[in-house]
Amino acid sequence: MPDDLTHALADVMAPIDRAHGLPNAHYTDPATIAAENHAVLETTWAALAVGADVPEPGDAKPMEFLGQPLLLLRDDDGAVRVFFNICRHRGMILVSEPRKIEGAIRCPYHSWCYSKSGRLVATPHVGGPGQNTHDGIDRKTLGLAEVRSHIWRDIVFINLSGDAPAFEEVHAELLKRWAEFDKPLYHGGPDSTFMLEVDTNWKLAVENYCESYHLPWVHPGLNSYSRLEDHYHIEAPGQFSGQGTYVYRQLTGDDGAMFPDFEGLSDHWNTGAEYISLFPNVLLGVHRDHAYAIILEPVAHNKTREHVHIYYPTPDTSEALRAKNATLWEGVFVEDVFVVEGMQRGRAASGFDGGRFSPAMDGPTHLFHAWVAGRIEAVSA
Repeated sequence: MPDDLTHALADVMAPIDRAHGLPNAHYTDPATIAAENHAVLETTWAALAVGADVPEPGDAKPMEFLGQPLLLLRDDDGAVRVFFNICRHRGMILVSEPRKIEGAIRCPYHSWCYSKSGRLVATPHVGGPGQNTHDGIDRKTLGLAEVRSHIWRDIVFINLSGDAPAFEEVHAELLKRWAEFDKPLYHGGPDSTFMLEVDTNWKLAVENYCESYHLPWVHPGLNSYSRLEDHYHIEAPGQFSGQGTYVYRQLTGDDGAMFPDFEGLSDHWNTGAEYISLFPNVLLGVHRDHAYAIILEPVAHNKTREHVHIYYPTPDTSEALRAKNATLWEGVFVEDVFVVEGMQRGRAASGFDGGRFSPAMDGPTHLFHAWVAGRIEAVSA
């Protein structure tokens, strides 16, 4: 990384009253972003998908993350696993579209076959016509290459480098903070998921999400009852940041129905809710009666897909109320699109020095900037 960018990272990690934001290159320059991706997405626990993407044994979904072909798969025992979506023979893509795998995973090139646990189980004609074995091909060592993964709140986290500390160790503070919500979650189904394609760098979506400063101007509907002064900052350096509110109003259907509550919550959650950016790329919300996760998929330096999934305490909630809730949240998240896209366009201005932070209002956003800068510094040292 150029010396001027290295020096600029020190400014990012300075105390908030004199810190600058990340330089433009972290939003516009492919070489800078490639180094950043390694530090903040490949060597940490990054969010890839949710278990609900593959609900039944045998369900498989091909995916890409940072250009790498991956396969999300629920095996015959019901465990969600992530493999590199390539045959160990010649590197052919194994699964090209989401589907149910009834038997083995068969490579369409030479028909090498793998079990859903990743074992290589068939190598037809590998030793010559009619000879399905060869002394030089050890099936025991040629299973699918598995990506280290961890499931929390149905979110599938991956560690591409394979050397991050254990997820439970890295995120112990948040697991403790939200221990009351350590209960079964039920995905609302097709009417409780949607995707937004946004012309912005994924980091700007994080930066916007974790602060409440913009609510009066960007979310006037929410701000009409959950005002700026009703919010508090959530700050855990090196892990997560966000905002909470003391005023959460439950959604009511046309018939007066409401979602059931998660059982055993403390009184704080009667009217409270929290919204946290778990570094690097997942945005979380918890309420007494539902929760959501937004997985940010970095597509390009200026392209992000926001995958939204909404969860409930029970599997039998009202279809009409779920649809109303999804429509409400989609409307809120769409309100942020012009902001993050506008900031991305602004990063083309050579006169922008990364910006400044309000010491009173931007603490959660500065924490994220400082975390990114610190990861880059640590990995490149």
